[in-house]
Amino acid sequence: MSKAVNVLALVRDGQRYVFLYDDNSVETVLEKLAEFAADPELDFTWYDAANLSQRVRALQEVEEVGTEDFTSF
Repeated sequence: MSKAVNVLALVRDGQRYVFLYDDNSVETVLEKLAEFAADPELDFTWYDAANLSQRVRALQEVEEVGTEDFTSF
């Protein structure tokens, strides 16, 4: 696996959610997305969490295959 830092971001209506994680922290970032979605004080929905989780998993699959094609994002 790569030692690179992955950046996952959601920008909407003036709000920014930016998650930085490495390949060893995938489960942690997925848990954090769920935590944010469950927080009623944040404007971060379960749809947002599902969408970003899908991107995390897709990037992980791309890295496992060793392909640098990110055009599907």
